[in-house]
Amino acid sequence: MKTAKTTWKHMRRSPYQSMAAVFMTLLTFFIISLVATVVVSLSQIISYFESSPKVTAFFKEGTQQSSIDALAESLKSSGKVSSVKFVSKEEAFKRYSNWNKDNPILLELVNADVLPPSLEISTYKIEDLDDIAKIIKESSDVSDVVFLKDVVSSLISWTDAVRKIGLALVIVFSVVCFFVITTIIGFKISQKREEIEIMRLLSATSWYIRWPFLLEGIFYGLFGAITGWILTFGLVLYTKPFLLSFMKDVPLVTLTPTFLFALLAIEVGLAILLGAVASFMAVLRYLK
Repeated sequence: MKTAKTTWKHMRRSPYQSMAAVFMTLLTFFIISLVATVVVSLSQIISYFESSPKVTAFFKEGTQQSSIDALAESLKSSGKVSSVKFVSKEEAFKRYSNWNKDNPILLELVNADVLPPSLEISTYKIEDLDDIAKIIKESSDVSDVVFLKDVVSSLISWTDAVRKIGLALVIVFSVVCFFVITTIIGFKISQKREEIEIMRLLSATSWYIRWPFLLEGIFYGLFGAITGWILTFGLVLYTKPFLLSFMKDVPLVTLTPTFLFALLAIEVGLAILLGAVASFMAVLRYLK
């Protein structure tokens, strides 16, 4: 209890240095939380697309229904197609209207006549999309093919890029945070040299003198981890309605209690380790 009071006294007597350490740890763990959330979200989106491999064929204006039905039957006979759904002009317009119900200008510009009919083809395996797309492209009635595999490949590339950039940012900010805490703790030790010498003359043990500084570093880490975690998920919850309206039926990251508290537990562990090691290094260097 007395050690905690001493730690609080150290922080209160030098508020600007303490605020700098808190801000740096908060920023570090905010980035860690944000990167983790984005990577997990992109991974879930990829899993969604891979679990329902799909290719969409859009038909030219004036294509007869019989030609569309013939292509659908040809695709079903391949044995690789799990489902084929015909989307009429009216159904396409209904979807368009639902997606843009909050934007009346876009609704005025489009009607059912300008939207092409299409077939939505799902395969059992994502690897079969190539063969199905080749069959579709052979039809002279098809004007365009939206290939889901290309979307998945792009998402995987984006996820890898985010993971690498995020990891680099996490490492850089963690290293900076480590040195900021070490420097600030070291500066405070230097300011209290006379007080520390008096404590030694009064037979205070080395660990009795060290503990307040170690606890101070741990406090910076814990406060930054918890606050950064709260800010990240506050941001996610704030932007989620917009993301849901943009992504439509594609699921975003599920903020389950398991995911939330697992990430918090990991960050708290990292925060304690970072704060303890940084302050211990300062103690070893400045408190001899």
